[in-house]
Amino acid sequence: MSSRYKLIFFIWLLQFVNYLDRVNISVAGPTMMKSLSIDAGSFGLILAAFTLGYAFMQMPGGFLADRFGAKTLLVCAPLVWSIFTGLTGMVHTVEALIAVRLCFGLSEGSSNASFYKIIGDNFSSKERAKAAGYWNTALALGPACVAPLAVWVLGRTGWENLFLIFALPGFAMALLLWYVLPNDKRGLVRADSVEETHKIGWKALLRRPSTWLLFIAYLTFNVGFWGFLGWMPGYLAMARHIDLKTLGYAASIPYVFGFFGLLVFGWLGSHTFYRYRGQLVGVGYALAALSLYLAYSASDIGPCMIGLCCAAFFLYGGFGPYGSIALDLAPAPERAAFVGFISTGGQIGGFFAPIVVGFVVNSTGSFNGGFIFMMCALLISSGCYLSLNRYTRYSTVALAMP
Repeated sequence: MSSRYKLIFFIWLLQFVNYLDRVNISVAGPTMMKSLSIDAGSFGLILAAFTLGYAFMQMPGGFLADRFGAKTLLVCAPLVWSIFTGLTGMVHTVEALIAVRLCFGLSEGSSNASFYKIIGDNFSSKERAKAAGYWNTALALGPACVAPLAVWVLGRTGWENLFLIFALPGFAMALLLWYVLPNDKRGLVRADSVEETHKIGWKALLRRPSTWLLFIAYLTFNVGFWGFLGWMPGYLAMARHIDLKTLGYAASIPYVFGFFGLLVFGWLGSHTFYRYRGQLVGVGYALAALSLYLAYSASDIGPCMIGLCCAAFFLYGGFGPYGSIALDLAPAPERAAFVGFISTGGQIGGFFAPIVVGFVVNSTGSFNGGFIFMMCALLISSGCYLSLNRYTRYSTVALAMP
């Protein structure tokens, strides 16, 4: 294995642990709500608190990564977020849970841009969709593994101990990355013909239509993605009446399809559709919206699960080409901060998604309105990516455009 793909393996491990900690509350949600007498609207606020903190730290984390290197952020962040993972199991009021999950989001958000910086610094433009796709498979496998594991722990120790146990891997990863990640801040790709290697200033970046198209596209995508991620286990339990034991396995199946979506879209974005990555992602998100419609309108659980699996395939599939597009549009000296800015938009969408879905469930007693909300957001994201393609088809041109 080359040194570059060893880096992908190690950040994959950290992202996997990251998502174990991030998603376990979704699986524990129905049990926590019953134990603490929390309604769907309040639980939506708890889910959203993480996203608020995560969004707030995107740009600061990016600036810090550009200034001090990705290694510093990727070692320090898991130490802090693991503390707040454990604290989630030690508090028992809505207010305390909101505060803890907010701090958890702040600590996780500080490291997000560093992942992209490692890919941008060590892979060429044409390789990045595939590299990002490989790394982001942790986003699918983490939830796929956490669902049955979390249900197993819940059945034996309760939801409080679930969070205490899941705090341990983060400490181990911080120690591992301290030893294995290189200290070099510059990476292995010293110059790439498709990107700017000098600072151009934020005023120039913010005048580019491509910057705002990508910002809006990622914001609206995250409405669909975080609505799906945060509420799918609850939807299966509350609307489809799947019992706790079965829920762990049923909730993990769509993420397996998400894993394959990442591999397929990542490969296509680095090969067949490299010059059409915007179109690739745009069509994928339109199909994700259609899949969500098929899921919530299905009368039986079988077709519903097929719809959820297809939605996961397309939702996760876009991550690889998205990462490649964002890094191509970013000047090399500011790539972490630029990705942090775009991710801030994404987390704004992710913040409102669980709140709106929770409000809809409380108000109507049905998840249908929440699904429609996610579908509309995905269609807007699809349109933005289709429009963005003119800026990414030829990266040397795109970067020169105002």
